[in-house]
Amino acid sequence: MTRRRLLPFVLGAGLSTLLIFFLLQRVSWNTLPQAVGLGDSYGPSEEDIASGRNILPDLRTTQPDAGQPWKQEDLSKPGAHLESPYPIGETKPPGSNYTRTLVLASTKEEDTSWVEAELADMLAPHGQLSHAIYVANDKTAPLHPPKNKGHEVMVYLTYIIDSYDSLPDISIFMHAHRFAWHNNELLSNDAAEMLRRLSPEHVTRLGYMNLRCHWDPGCPAWMHPAAIEPNTAKKEEHILAQAWSQLFPLDPIPTVLATPCCAQFAVSRDRIRALPKQRYVYLRDWITRTELSDYISGRVFEYVWQYIFSSAPTHCPAMNACYCDGYGVCFGGYEPFNDFFKLRYEMNEFKVELQEWWAASDRIERLKKFSAAAGGGGGKKLPEAAAVDFPEFGRDVWLEAKIAEMHAELVRRKEEAVERGRNPRLRAEEAGREWREGDGF
Repeated sequence: MTRRRLLPFVLGAGLSTLLIFFLLQRVSWNTLPQAVGLGDSYGPSEEDIASGRNILPDLRTTQPDAGQPWKQEDLSKPGAHLESPYPIGETKPPGSNYTRTLVLASTKEEDTSWVEAELADMLAPHGQLSHAIYVANDKTAPLHPPKNKGHEVMVYLTYIIDSYDSLPDISIFMHAHRFAWHNNELLSNDAAEMLRRLSPEHVTRLGYMNLRCHWDPGCPAWMHPAAIEPNTAKKEEHILAQAWSQLFPLDPIPTVLATPCCAQFAVSRDRIRALPKQRYVYLRDWITRTELSDYISGRVFEYVWQYIFSSAPTHCPAMNACYCDGYGVCFGGYEPFNDFFKLRYEMNEFKVELQEWWAASDRIERLKKFSAAAGGGGGKKLPEAAAVDFPEFGRDVWLEAKIAEMHAELVRRKEEAVERGRNPRLRAEEAGREWREGDGF
């Protein structure tokens, strides 16, 4: 296996100690960019995501980040942390089509051509998917909100208000970028693949579905609106109580607000219309008039969308059930799902070790050339501080083989999960819902 095939990049010998330190760390939610909104940095680049390194929040479900007090039963129950009082939505007969609209919150600097390029066969008039691409900072665009504030919030609410009387079966709210760290890792962090695999039946049943399946960051108990002291890692937390009293004046302030990040979700027509149109107008007016900054006002909404559409302060469905019933990737239960991500994490640690081995080997080769040049004249001297650790002989060959073996196993397990997801009965079982012979997904 060549280096080019194994990893999309090789660490250069001149990387600073700081960058190497970054590569070796598992980046927690506290250190990722907090502003996941219009025109902001979205965290790691497409190249970083494609590398497969452990730069994302820890996806091994038994080892949550930042000391979160998770319990095994919290993670494994299909209906864990689903408290909505709304009844289960009624799906159409098996094989029926569902109309869908993709609502994108973009800026004029962002490229949204991926929608037409990657989803052409799904788009109307040949398919059931239409799109509404709002450009927040361009008042001349065909679709734009009345004000560019609150990141994606203003766009999402404007779409609901504008389309309230002509909504499709499913409305899908997303950011404009195709690849992002907060998209689902099992679906290549690719918004296009998520849209292709998203189950309209699942969205219809739940009424509201956060498009991110992984709990970290955001679940099971992330925001505490009653907090008095500011938290630099969660700048919006200490002002949530005040904002809540304005947004939901008749509802008691919850002790916990929790949902997977990052303001991307799908909602059924019935669930949107469970609230009167004027309610959404009120919410948009709050965004327009609040003295809170664009950044903070947008972050407030990231943890109240689930309340708006489910009347539940906590919305944290089991991760394996979300992948299975939501996207048709079914591992057969929580344990095999968790084992997959443990293996993936271990493989990525080996990748980092291999990158270090190559970097050390390259440094030694350069020192050898430097030493040879000095011995051949020219007055060059080998720097006394140039001592380096010699990499273990043959370790690179072992690492390459081990990574290839683990990668093949991950591919096999995922392919089996996708195949299992084609069976509607198995999807229902993993999601913990009733299924009868002849039912669809």
